[in-house]
Amino acid sequence: MTAIMFVSPYFGAFLPIDSVFSTQGIMVMLLVAYAIAMWMFLTSAPKVHTIMVSDLDVAKEFYEGLLNLPVADVPLHYYYNYEQTLGTAGADPLYFSSSPTRTTNSPRYNSTEGLWYQLKKNTQLHIISGASYGKKNCQRHVCFDRDCLEQILLRVQSRRLKFKVRREKPLNFLVKDIEERVIEMAEVTS
Repeated sequence: MTAIMFVSPYFGAFLPIDSVFSTQGIMVMLLVAYAIAMWMFLTSAPKVHTIMVSDLDVAKEFYEGLLNLPVADVPLHYYYNYEQTLGTAGADPLYFSSSPTRTTNSPRYNSTEGLWYQLKKNTQLHIISGASYGKKNCQRHVCFDRDCLEQILLRVQSRRLKFKVRREKPLNFLVKDIEERVIEMAEVTS
């Protein structure tokens, strides 16, 4: 018995079977599949806001203790160094430490990983060291993203913590932690 294969003349005009299964056709299909997989991977990745702090231990007490943010896993796209260098070109050096002795880099924290918290459903907060201390050695937390600081301010308000907005643009506010330390939350603009 002979199998008869019917191929529509219209189908063959648009997609010749020979070229689909050729080496070039297979390579094109693999590249398309790879592009779709990367697009799905990057669009499903959480949005990450980064905040630079003066002291990671104090930051951990503040974000976990006072703000009660759940600890999050490091997103997979950070393992591949995606987004690691975004936003640092326009940084104001006023907010960063000029002397390495002023900041505390606890050996418990890897400076490239820092602390990770879940801010919203698909939004994470990445806390890293590197900010300088403010006036009178007040803790300083700096961020390049206004939306991030607005979300933190909403969290501060919902937890009924003492705070004072010093400036709207760029956003700058003060918060007191459990030990009555003043933490300055500052937006960095370029």
